[in-house]
Amino acid sequence: MPSGFQLSPTEQDIRKAAASFAAGPLKNAKKHYMNYHNEERFQSTRPLYGQAVDAGLIKGQIAPHLGGAGGTLKEAAIMVEEMYSVEPSASLTIFSTGLGLTPLNLTGKPEHREFLEPFLKGEGEPLASLVFSEPGGVANYLEKGAPSLNTTAVLEGDEWVLNGEKIWATNSAGWDFKGADLQCVVCRTTTPKSDIPADTIMILLVTNADIKRNSPDAYKVLRHVPTAGHTACSGPHIKYTNLKVPTKNVLCPLGTGVPVVSGSFDCSAVFVGAMSVGIMRASFDAALDFAKRDNRRGAAGLLTRQAVADLLSSIKMQTEACRALTWKAADCLENGPGDYNSRRELALAAKIYCSDACVKAVTDAISVVGITAYDTDQPFADLLNTAMVLPIFDGGNVGIRRRHMQELMLSENYDSWASTYGPSR
Repeated sequence: MPSGFQLSPTEQDIRKAAASFAAGPLKNAKKHYMNYHNEERFQSTRPLYGQAVDAGLIKGQIAPHLGGAGGTLKEAAIMVEEMYSVEPSASLTIFSTGLGLTPLNLTGKPEHREFLEPFLKGEGEPLASLVFSEPGGVANYLEKGAPSLNTTAVLEGDEWVLNGEKIWATNSAGWDFKGADLQCVVCRTTTPKSDIPADTIMILLVTNADIKRNSPDAYKVLRHVPTAGHTACSGPHIKYTNLKVPTKNVLCPLGTGVPVVSGSFDCSAVFVGAMSVGIMRASFDAALDFAKRDNRRGAAGLLTRQAVADLLSSIKMQTEACRALTWKAADCLENGPGDYNSRRELALAAKIYCSDACVKAVTDAISVVGITAYDTDQPFADLLNTAMVLPIFDGGNVGIRRRHMQELMLSENYDSWASTYGPSR
């Protein structure tokens, strides 16, 4: 980060551009999609997503060495905060395409450039998805002796045949619910067999064109999952049945998929930190505005009450702390110091700490406002419904992310403060 912890001119420009998009196309998105019900809300955001494509927000999530216009992870985190503070649901669809493209950014293989073409053109509404989670969960899928993933891929001639079910993968079904433009499907092979699950994990690329070449039953949406928050997003329960894709669609051969999956979710951990900051920021601003203009029929404004001021100051301090941690985690993950395990520790910390803090910040903001916050014309119910998923999605804090931190600490080579000061030895 620049000296003095100030944003660089480039970062300032990115923040202003993201804020402008948030104040423009995003600002009234909810008023539009709330006219629809269930999965139709997601489909109704398609024109807005097209505006994001036109604004370069999709190409901007692809690495420059692959033809994209992507910047640093910190720059991306700045964008996430600005947009999430205004409209989380539509923003999640945009940034989930970025997550779907992250495995290609990390592998960086020129032969996979053709799969990125729809996203590099800067036109249309192409969707990408990292398809990982499964019914029944995936927290223990790498445990020795465990059944691992239920989604399997078997090589038959010059094609891979995919079978299994997935859930929660944002954007995976596409706008027409017949498959996204690109799905990065995390699966396992059944041959050769191995007692070490990581040796069987691979990533297959599935395009909408691949799905169309298969039978109508090869790809199905089994259920559109209704959610408390992010109500204009789509992360359905889907099923692959003998879906065939050519061998060129192998992004990560068997035994090489786990580091790419983990790396992708290390990046998204930083973004959850930024999402949390955006929600905390919106909660603070709304509660502060209420406290400044309302007195609850008292002789003085709410902000003059010590209890109210204490709650608001706590939210503000937590927001600032979470933003600093998120930006530090973003910079550290890309630039160090320390080895990769040291660098990823702060990404895990940002995801866990900021998402937990976000839930408390919103509930404290509700305490400032009181019963009025229960009115759905107020923003607090939506903010709380969004906040509640942050600790449990993108790798639950308890089931996955804290365990990853535990694994780091259990390592014989664990260096406590290497991510701050560099290696101690």
